[in-house]
Amino acid sequence: LSGNSRNCFLTGNPDSYKNLIGKGLRCLLDVPHSSGREVYRNAHHSLGRFFSQSSQPRGEKIPSLQISFVGQPPPHFPAWNIQINRSFHTSPSLQAAPVPLFWIIVKPAQKLFAIILGRSIRKWWKALPPNKRELFKESARKNKWKILLGVSSLGVVFVMFYFTHLEETPITGRARLLVFGKEHFRELSQMEYDMWMEQFKSQMLPETDARYQVVERVVGHLSESNKDVPQVSALKWVIHVVDEPGVNAFVLPNGQVFVFTGLLDAVSDIHQLSFILGHEIAHAVLEHAVKKASLVHFLDFLSLIFLTMIWAICPRDSLAVVGQWIQSKLQEFMFDRPYSRTLEAEADKVGLQFAAKACVDVRASSVFWQQMELAETIQGQPKLPEWLSTHPSHENRAEHLDRLIPEALKIRESCNCPSLSGPDPRLIFRLSMQHLLESSKDQGPPNSTKQDPSKPKLDFPHT
Repeated sequence: LSGNSRNCFLTGNPDSYKNLIGKGLRCLLDVPHSSGREVYRNAHHSLGRFFSQSSQPRGEKIPSLQISFVGQPPPHFPAWNIQINRSFHTSPSLQAAPVPLFWIIVKPAQKLFAIILGRSIRKWWKALPPNKRELFKESARKNKWKILLGVSSLGVVFVMFYFTHLEETPITGRARLLVFGKEHFRELSQMEYDMWMEQFKSQMLPETDARYQVVERVVGHLSESNKDVPQVSALKWVIHVVDEPGVNAFVLPNGQVFVFTGLLDAVSDIHQLSFILGHEIAHAVLEHAVKKASLVHFLDFLSLIFLTMIWAICPRDSLAVVGQWIQSKLQEFMFDRPYSRTLEAEADKVGLQFAAKACVDVRASSVFWQQMELAETIQGQPKLPEWLSTHPSHENRAEHLDRLIPEALKIRESCNCPSLSGPDPRLIFRLSMQHLLESSKDQGPPNSTKQDPSKPKLDFPHT
C-alpha cells in the first residue's frame, strides 16, 4: 500500500539478468526496493481508495494502471525485451464445442427419480392391508441375511467404483477422483466460457490497454517459467481483462484467463498479482474443476439412496421436503465446502511454487491476504466462520502461506533467481499496521468529530 503520489516498482539488475539468460532462464521479476525505474503504477493507491473499490458502483470507471519509464530503458531490460513463448495466446477462439445435454439433465433427473420412487414406496406401503404388511415383515426377517448380502454387495460396488476412478494429481501426486471424462468437461468449459464472454462482452479491455498488457506479461512470464510442467505448456493461455470493480480473477479449465480491474487496484505490486494469477493457473493445471464436479457427482449419486429413504419413510410430503433439505445441507457442509477449501489450499501451494520459479518475491503472497483481511475489517463486513465458506479465511490463508514461503524461497534459489534485496514486505506491512493503529488513536473515536473532506484519508507511510 502506498500514498497517492507514490509508486510500485518493477525493476531489474541488467547484469544479473544477462547471466540468467546464459543459463537458459528468463527471470522477469526482480525488485530491489530502493531502485528507481518505474514500470507498474496505479496513481490511486491510497488506503481509502484501495479499500473502497469493492463498494464502487458498477457503472463507475476505475482509473487505468499507467505504465511509463523514467528515461529510456537499456535494450536488454528484462521486463520489456523478454521473449514470451508462442504457446501463449491473446486472441480467443470462439468456436463453441457441442452442448453436452446429458450432463446438464442427468443431475436433476436423478433426484426427481429418487423422490418419485420413495413417494411411490410410501404410498404402496400405506395401501397394503395390515395382514399383508405382517407377511412382508415376516418374509424380511427370514431373508435378512440375503438382504444384508445384497446391501453389502451394493456397498462393495460403490467402493470399487471409487478406487477404480482414482488418478494421481499432477505436481502434487495426491490421489483424486475423476468421474467425468475430460473431453466432456472441456465441452462444459467451453459453454461456461461462452457464457462469461456474453456477460462481459461490453466490458472487455482492448489489448492496447495498459492493464491488459500487465496481465499479459505476468501470465506469459509464469507460463514461460513453468513450461517444464507438461500441464502448463499443454494449455493455450488466453487473456481477458474485464472492467469490473470486483476483486476477482479465475481461469477456466481450457486456459481462458479472466481478470477484473478491481483486482488490479487491490494488489499493491506486481509480485502480489503474479502470485494471484499463479494460484488461478494452478486451479486449471491441477484440474480442480473436474475434481470438484466428480466428487459432487459421486456424492449426489450416493445421496440418491438416502433421498429415496427419506421420501419413503416420512409420513407426509412436507416432512420429506424438510428431511431432503437437511440431507443436502449436511452434504454441503460436511463434504462439499471442506473439499473446496482443500482445493484452495492446494492451489495456494502450487501457485506459490509457480511464482517462485518465475523469480517473484513470494513473501508478498501472505501480505495480499492480510490486506484483504484489513479491507474487510475497515469496511465492517461481517466475518463468517470458515466452515461456512468455500474458501479458507484470509487470516488462515496468510498463515498457511507464511509456512510455505521458506520452501518457495528455496525453489526460487534453485532457479538461480536474483537474490531479494530490501526489507521483507511482511515486516513493512506489520510496521504500517502499527502506524495505522497509532494514527487512529491520535484521531480519536470515529464519531466524535466529522472528518474534513479536504484532508487526505489515512494512509500507510512510504517505506
